[in-house]
Amino acid sequence: MKIIITGATGLVGEGVLMVCLENPEITEVLTISRKPSGRQHNKLKELIVNDFSEIKNKGPQLSRYDACFFCAGVSSVGETEESFTKKTYDFVISFAEILSQTNPAMTFIYVSGNRTDSTEQGKVMWARVKRRTENALLKLPFKAVYNFRPGFMKPMKGQKNVRFIYRIFDALSPVWYLCIPNWICRMEEVGLAMIHCTSRGYNKTVLEVKDIKASAL
Repeated sequence: MKIIITGATGLVGEGVLMVCLENPEITEVLTISRKPSGRQHNKLKELIVNDFSEIKNKGPQLSRYDACFFCAGVSSVGETEESFTKKTYDFVISFAEILSQTNPAMTFIYVSGNRTDSTEQGKVMWARVKRRTENALLKLPFKAVYNFRPGFMKPMKGQKNVRFIYRIFDALSPVWYLCIPNWICRMEEVGLAMIHCTSRGYNKTVLEVKDIKASAL
């Protein structure tokens, strides 16, 4: 399979990229980002853009891929609902619309968030915006769309883009596995679940932590 990954310079995207590069099912990975990933591999190609809307001019190049793993995202800290909507909903949907027009045979996987609001009407701002994004993606004419809702993701060995606070959480991961096992998974499981959803499918369009672990097997 040939895979597109966004967000490869962030925690999730970097981890998923590492899993894909190591997986024998994947023959090629194209990262789309504003800066290089800093990695070199014979499977890896990089498309550097100033704005993600530039992909509309790359139709023939993007039509060769089987799936897009959309791992790019921003924190809601300090954001209003309007600004977070622009950086999340508008950003993701405009990118996905271009891809769906270019290659409707593609599988699209979006990294959403644990406890995303299922009604779009809840009190938590980021959860409402994430759910609106999930719902809009499901309406696009892709072969399949899966919304991943991981909680804490234990980074892979060798990851560079791990913030200090995440390193603290990682050190405490044995406690999280014991106390809240449905809130934590390994980055390898996230990457493998994405690969398996693309190759095998899954019986749900929204994957919580327990579904991500099941799909990774």
